[in-house]
Amino acid sequence: MSIEVYLEEKAKVIDERIEKYLPRILSRESLIFRIVPPKYSLDFEALNKAVSIPLWDFLDRGGKRWRPALFLLVYEALGGKDFEDALDFAIIPEVIHNGTLIADDIEDSSEMRRGKPCTYKIFGVDVAINLSQSMYFLPMIVLSEKGGKIPAEKARRIYEIYVHEMINLSLGQAIDIAWHRGLVQIDRLSEEHYLQMCAYKTGTLARMAAKMAAVLAGAEEEVVEKIGAFAESIGVSFQIQDDILDIVGEEFARGKGGLGMDITEGKITLMVLYTLKRAEKSDREELLKILGMHTSDEGLRRRAIEIIKKYGAVEYARHVATRIVDESWRNIEGLLPESDAKKKIKMLAEYLIQRRI
Repeated sequence: MSIEVYLEEKAKVIDERIEKYLPRILSRESLIFRIVPPKYSLDFEALNKAVSIPLWDFLDRGGKRWRPALFLLVYEALGGKDFEDALDFAIIPEVIHNGTLIADDIEDSSEMRRGKPCTYKIFGVDVAINLSQSMYFLPMIVLSEKGGKIPAEKARRIYEIYVHEMINLSLGQAIDIAWHRGLVQIDRLSEEHYLQMCAYKTGTLARMAAKMAAVLAGAEEEVVEKIGAFAESIGVSFQIQDDILDIVGEEFARGKGGLGMDITEGKITLMVLYTLKRAEKSDREELLKILGMHTSDEGLRRRAIEIIKKYGAVEYARHVATRIVDESWRNIEGLLPESDAKKKIKMLAEYLIQRRI
């Protein structure tokens, strides 16, 4: 089975499990209100219009669901047996991830996401902000529902991982915002700065998925940390590939409004930093000027892309993404017994840094 087919199959299962906790229509019978019952009278019409409907409008647009797929593969590779419980926990990073996308679109003033207008464009900024925040917390209801079925120490460790990674997530987003808003001097930034921002912003939910899965499977702490570091490398490389596709992937870019939307947002990517360190003065100044304009002009965006390509930044970024994953895989390869799940973890990592959409 190809990894694409595996992801498609798992996406359907994941969405069905998300519905268990966050149904398309909230009612008195919904699991969340049995776990946390209301004291007075709930306005379900209001909740559905401000939570369920916009949430499922977004989730139904698709997405690779690779974070919960990684969760399930890590759990299986480490000898986990209770796949029903694992599936419930696997939705946690996925719901949070989609919440971050809704928030990102507001912060970046984006127009399109997954081929449709952004959530805040359809339902309003207030609904979108509240929904994104809700999605950071709502999936943790899984821990309440499953708390009595898993050992207290496992539950405590899973909650600790959640807290730590949510802190990392907010720090990564803060850095990214400060960069593209021009709040800091770009000249002083290095490749290491970029990689750390990605480790926080994009690596954190992959790391959350892998570490939670390892804890749930009963792995030793050393294994939990190492598998988390590997997952982080996948997340970082996934972000690098996203950055690449934004300027070279025509099909990928259509769903976001066109090539070079990162240029419009003034994003500081690995390719931008690489180019700024090597470009001639005139090219360097022109690239910085275009990034600072936050322009929607297609001609200016394409000019910025031309400068980035001129200095081999795309090829360099691809090399870095591949190197990061290869190095971190070597650190965990010997920890995982041979299995179909282990093979699929490697296949998933390779797919995410080679994809075209």
